[in-house]
Amino acid sequence: MGITAQINVRPLDTSDEADWRELWTAYLRFYEASVDESVYATTFARLLGSDAQDFQCLIAEIDGTPVGLTHYLFHRHAWKIENVCYLQDLYADPSARGLGVGRALIQAVYAAADAKDAPAVYWMTQDFNQDARKLYDRIGTLSPFIKYVRN
Repeated sequence: MGITAQINVRPLDTSDEADWRELWTAYLRFYEASVDESVYATTFARLLGSDAQDFQCLIAEIDGTPVGLTHYLFHRHAWKIENVCYLQDLYADPSARGLGVGRALIQAVYAAADAKDAPAVYWMTQDFNQDARKLYDRIGTLSPFIKYVRN
């Protein structure tokens, strides 16, 4: 994979399960997290589901090899009439970083949101993820919100 490699971003397909699982496992490992097998199976099924609550997955490929993924979903928002888009997970394999994989995936989510008349797209990252934040600072706007979670 060279600097001139062309990135192809496409929707997840049933035949992608092994590649998706490998990429998502690496993403989870980066955040020092893991999930049970039942979560892998349920998440993959939901990514291919047709329920309005199901989320979507895009796969980034270089030369036919999957090198990145993103999970995103649409949901209602109390302050807007249109839905908003939450980009939940974004991962680029370390071997493909710096080639534009993250940017291509985010831009593909932007396009999917526009196609669904959901112009607001948001995501979160951990403060220590400096490499990703360099991209996010170029392609998005840092908000002042701080995330809390249930005890």
